[in-house]
Amino acid sequence: MKKVVSRIVLIVAALSIWADTANAQSSEELAKKLSNPIASLISVPFQFNYDHGYGPEDGDKATMNIQPVIPFSLNEDWNLISRTILPVTWQNDIAGPSGTQFGLGDTLQSFFLSPSKPTESGVVWGAGPVFLLPTATDELLGSGKWGAGPTVVVLKQDGPWTYGMLGNHIWSFAGQSDRRDLSSTFMQPFISYTTKDAWTFSLNTESTYDWETNDWSVPINFAVAKLITIDKQPISLTAGLRYWAAAPDNGPEGLGFRVAVTFLFPK
Repeated sequence: MKKVVSRIVLIVAALSIWADTANAQSSEELAKKLSNPIASLISVPFQFNYDHGYGPEDGDKATMNIQPVIPFSLNEDWNLISRTILPVTWQNDIAGPSGTQFGLGDTLQSFFLSPSKPTESGVVWGAGPVFLLPTATDELLGSGKWGAGPTVVVLKQDGPWTYGMLGNHIWSFAGQSDRRDLSSTFMQPFISYTTKDAWTFSLNTESTYDWETNDWSVPINFAVAKLITIDKQPISLTAGLRYWAAAPDNGPEGLGFRVAVTFLFPK
């Protein structure tokens, strides 16, 4: 884990060079870009989540999601946006008396091909492939499967409001033969409001339907974020609560919470 942490520090340090040559942008503009999953903005969120109520032992889980978003300009008309989610998880008794596990989970890698400008009606969209990589360091931290499928995002920003939907579907196509196959749909409708002094209030769900077990997981998230600047470095601080409206029998329940720190590197 020390090597993983050291690499993360090096990545953040390297990306900070971009901030020194950034064009001047208001805090409000940057905060609104953070509400757009495919904005032309390099960002590196460190998102901490806590949930409990797993299985008969009332197990709990704490996950730090490292989620770099890196846009690439292909030409004047098109961008390619890379979005990565690498979870670092600690969990205890999530599958009955299963003990404690700590380490990396499976990596989710998405690529969105997106027009560089919104449509005439102001709609922003992107589409591409999503990949599930079996990077988990423990059997109970991952699926043991390679997966792939399509992903798409559609949104509109109207004044202080941002609203839209991000979704994907993943099928497994390889991996450990003794692990169950994957077929899951993820849907994330979202809405947010950003004030002129760079406060953002957001509401979303991160719903997943498992077609193999016919189970829904539906956490409803409410969060408040504030964009600040420390020594010319824009940083977004986020805190929020989550309520599990639906989950499998052995899944989480009740309330959870989320806090996040996001480093922004405007171009």
